[in-house]
Amino acid sequence: MRAVAAGLSDVGLQREHNEDSFVVLKEFDLFVVADGMGGHRAGDVASRIATETISEFFRTTANEDVTWPFHFDTNLSEEENRLLTGIRVANRQIFERSTRSRECHGMGTTVVGAMFSPKKQRMYIGHVGDSRCYRVRGGEITLLTRDHSLINDYLLAMPDLTDEQKSELPRNVITRALGMQDHVVVDLQRDDPEPGDVYVLCSDGLSGMVSDEDIKEIVTLGSGDIREACRMLIHRANERGGEDNITAVLIKIEEADDASEQTVRRDRRALGLSNGNPTDKADKKG
Repeated sequence: MRAVAAGLSDVGLQREHNEDSFVVLKEFDLFVVADGMGGHRAGDVASRIATETISEFFRTTANEDVTWPFHFDTNLSEEENRLLTGIRVANRQIFERSTRSRECHGMGTTVVGAMFSPKKQRMYIGHVGDSRCYRVRGGEITLLTRDHSLINDYLLAMPDLTDEQKSELPRNVITRALGMQDHVVVDLQRDDPEPGDVYVLCSDGLSGMVSDEDIKEIVTLGSGDIREACRMLIHRANERGGEDNITAVLIKIEEADDASEQTVRRDRRALGLSNGNPTDKADKKG
């Protein structure tokens, strides 16, 4: 199997600047969405640092002899270690920039990253915050990540909260993000893809405006052209109000014979970074 991907980002209808950033790093089957936050337009700085730092880490660690900045966890696979460490390095870069620059003080970003291993035929997913990863398979949609939000933390501690109690909780408060501290806890998981699966990485500007059912419908109808499906998802979020920046990266899993796999890998080695860093953007979650 092989992974093909496309991504788009849009400022939305109610923001002056776009604080989202995404990257499709084809040579490493790496895909990342980051959703920045912070005053003085620093959110776009944080999200851009996240995508650029993770991408650069993957490039510099392509050599097996390289020294990693964090301990290699022998309980995790090499792919999981690589994704985890890339996100942790990004966290440190954002935190250090935030402490050095008054304009960037307090900035941060959510992040969701997916890495496909053609060798192991497995998808690895890491995330911090409320940017999400869905999987659409066989007409069903599954949310693979758990938002690091205040309401989710309450539900974990008190699962029997009434609807009235839930309604009183703020829905826009995240409890984990890159850049808040010099160390961050990253949620990691692995998934076994099947041909035809489509993974959706998105900022909450999409998931907050478009229902899971609508995401599934659009992805299913447009799965033959994932770039068009990205466009349709962003269009639907704007139709619903476009209250935030909107970013979607779609990863489609396809069958590939040995010859075509070798061609794809050779072509990917010749490709550089395909980065979707949109224009500057405004304060997001505050």
